[in-house]
Amino acid sequence: MSSLDLQEQEQVEALKAWWKENSKWVIGAVVVGLLGFAGTKYWKNHQANQAADAAKLYAEVEKQAATNDAKRIGDAADALVSRYGSSAYAPRAQLLASQASLQARDAARAKVQLQWVIEHASETGLQDTARLKLASVLLDEKKYDEALKQLDSAHPESFTGLYADLRGDVLSAQGKVVEARAAYQQALDKTDAKSTYRNLIQLKMDGLGSK
Repeated sequence: MSSLDLQEQEQVEALKAWWKENSKWVIGAVVVGLLGFAGTKYWKNHQANQAADAAKLYAEVEKQAATNDAKRIGDAADALVSRYGSSAYAPRAQLLASQASLQARDAARAKVQLQWVIEHASETGLQDTARLKLASVLLDEKKYDEALKQLDSAHPESFTGLYADLRGDVLSAQGKVVEARAAYQQALDKTDAKSTYRNLIQLKMDGLGSK
């Protein structure tokens, strides 16, 4: 019995020695684990709160959009971007604001808003929509090379028809009939056969003449 007590005592002493040597590491690991769990939970809650607040500001942008006041719409979008620029609502707000700016003939502000979407949106669909709008603005300003540069950007296959059609418009404006016809043909080839949009593309291609 005494030998068993001695063995147990030795185990206790060994455990004490191990704890003395490793307690800081063990406690540190536990603390880090707890902080990691708490941090993850906090971040998820933080993101949820951020998204909710961004949604409220986006609702304000939509509310202002109904007024057709480009300045108020743009200011509301800027407020959203300044506070929640990384949210999914920010690029959508800027697209709405850019449309209002264009209707108000404020191309300069519209270009800034569209460029912001191109540079900051995480969704390629929003980026491509902004590039198309920006290229259209540059076409109106007769900045053909800059417009083509936007249209040279990589894009999903689903946008090829739209990109090719606008490329045809730019090339046509430059008097490059052969290249414009090729662009319009590509637009036709990439546009759904049932889409009424094909009629517009065909009309523009027919307008180039037979040469």
